[in-house]
Amino acid sequence: MMSQKGRPTDNKKGKPIHVRLDEKSDNILEKYTQQENISRAEAVRRGILKLESDIKK
Repeated sequence: MMSQKGRPTDNKKGKPIHVRLDEKSDNILEKYTQQENISRAEAVRRGILKLESDIKK
């Protein structure tokens, strides 16, 4: 029997990403995370979802 770590979820997040940010982008991200009281990872996920409308079909 395998033990699971963390909370159960229907939306597993198994794709890590590493990004180097310039100072301005980092400041924007920091202010947004404080304003919304969310993690940096969640803020990045929200930003990526906003890009979906720009995808050409």
